[in-house]
Amino acid sequence: MTDNEKTEPVRQIFIVSDGTAITAETLAHSIMTQFPSLNYHQTRLPFTDTVEKALATAQQINKQGENDGVRPIIFTTFVDPNIMRTFNEAVEGHIIDLFRKFVGPLETELGMKSAHSIGQSHRIRDDEKYNRRIAALDYTLLHDDGQTNRGLDEADVILVGVSRSGKTPTSLFLAMQFGLKVANYPLIPEDFDRGSLPDALLSLRHKLFGLSIRPERLSEIRNERLPNSHYASLENCRQEIQDAENLMARGGICLLNSTTKSIEEISATIIADLGLDRRPAK
Repeated sequence: MTDNEKTEPVRQIFIVSDGTAITAETLAHSIMTQFPSLNYHQTRLPFTDTVEKALATAQQINKQGENDGVRPIIFTTFVDPNIMRTFNEAVEGHIIDLFRKFVGPLETELGMKSAHSIGQSHRIRDDEKYNRRIAALDYTLLHDDGQTNRGLDEADVILVGVSRSGKTPTSLFLAMQFGLKVANYPLIPEDFDRGSLPDALLSLRHKLFGLSIRPERLSEIRNERLPNSHYASLENCRQEIQDAENLMARGGICLLNSTTKSIEEISATIIADLGLDRRPAK
C-alpha cells in the first residue's frame, strides 16, 4: 500500500457527562456535521458522576488514543467542578467544555450564579407541556402512513410524499420534540393518475408540507426493503418523484428535498414555513 492509499485513522469523539450526556451529544453532533470529510466515531459516556468514574473514563479514553495514535476529541458537560477537574487532569485529548463555554459568560451577563445541578435540562417543569407531547406522539403514531382519515383536521401539519421519503421519522421528531400533532400521507400512483391529491386532504391544503428525495437515494432505501422490485427500481423512483413533485406544485404545497437534510433541519424548515413557531400556546 502506497502513502497515497493509506487511510487516515478514525478520529474518536467522546461525549462525557455526569448526567445523561444527551445535551452534549446533540451539540457535539451539530458541531461535527460542519466537518463532513472527517472520518470519526462518536461514543457517549453518560453518568460519569463520581471522581472514581471520572478517572476510569479518562483511562478508557487515553487507552483509545494510544491505540489510535491520535488525540481524541472530548465534549463534556460536567456540572460538578470536582469531577470536572479530576477528569480534565487525567484525560489526554482535546477537551471542549460545553457548559463552561456558555454558563460562565451567562453568569457574568445575568449577574447571578447558575444552579450547578445535574439533570436540570431534562426536568419536567411543565406537566401540561409534557402531556401535550405524549398526546401528540399518540396522534402521530395513529396517523402514520395514512392509516386513518379520522381527526385529520386536528393535525398541526400533514406530511405528504412518495413512500420512503422520510415522512415517518420527521413526523415522530416533530411530535416528540415540539408536541406537534403530525399526520403523514403517502402519495401513490392512483393519485398521480387522477392528477389530484387524495380527497381527504383537499380541504387541508394549508396544513400540507411535501417531502421529496433524490431518485438514486430512494431506490437504495427501497431496495433494502424489496430488492430488485419494480417498486425499488431507479426508473420507477424517478417517475414517482416527478409525478409527486408536479402534483404538489399544482397544489401550491411547500416542498423540501430530504436527501441531504437532517431531521432537525427538515423539522425547523417545516415549522418556519408553516408558521407553527407563531401558533398560540395550548
